[in-house]
Amino acid sequence: MPLTTEPGRSVASRLSAVLFAFKAGGGSLTLADLTRRTGMPHPTVRRLALELLSEGLLERTDDGKYVIGIKVWELGTLAPRSVPLRTVALPFMEDLHAALQQHVQLAVLDGLEAVVVERMSASKALGLVSQVGGRLPLHSSGVGKVLLAHGGESLFRQVTSKDLEKYTPTTITDPDKLRTDLGEYRRTGFALVDQETSPDAQSVATAIFDRSGECVAALSVVVAAGTVNLNSVVPAVVAAGRGISRRLEAPMFRRTSP
Repeated sequence: MPLTTEPGRSVASRLSAVLFAFKAGGGSLTLADLTRRTGMPHPTVRRLALELLSEGLLERTDDGKYVIGIKVWELGTLAPRSVPLRTVALPFMEDLHAALQQHVQLAVLDGLEAVVVERMSASKALGLVSQVGGRLPLHSSGVGKVLLAHGGESLFRQVTSKDLEKYTPTTITDPDKLRTDLGEYRRTGFALVDQETSPDAQSVATAIFDRSGECVAALSVVVAAGTVNLNSVVPAVVAAGRGISRRLEAPMFRRTSP
């Protein structure tokens, strides 16, 4: 149903629609872009954009386009799911980045996608399709597969309830094959993903657990296809994931008294 015909749509909902019209890597948007993406009338979008501008939630570039304001970023850094996780994970990510000089990223589950909440990149490393705040598919990305592997049967059924998108020739779209692979990831503690989301990227990913024993995030290293022996990266990635989980007091990694 078009947004303009939804009965009783709140102001907060309309403001949210304008903010979420911006996508990771999408840059600046004109009023026409915002109108098209939200489906709301141009005058309504203009009024909402000006309100968000006055509150610092949007900013305007020299050419009159709109971008997300710094206040939105400030607010996002306060999210309780990401703050302690990022604080604990960053030293381990920095060590991985320093040792490997490759992309190191941290992602959490949001709905049926993985959201990148932190990333470190080397200047000469492979260009990635995702940025901080960007979303990755669960069935084809390293972090996504790990989150899916530990997400339970209900999540698996939701993800596979419709045809899985085939991003590259190697993307696994058969639910039975995917289920088998996810079981292997749980058994070994890591996932090796070969050019399933991007034709030139490979990754090693592992799960991060909190004090309740739940998988709360996934950590991965992403490399250009064919440039690194992925098996040589596995021990470092798994060790980092275990270290973060231990700092989050995951029960399987808690130190016990002698």
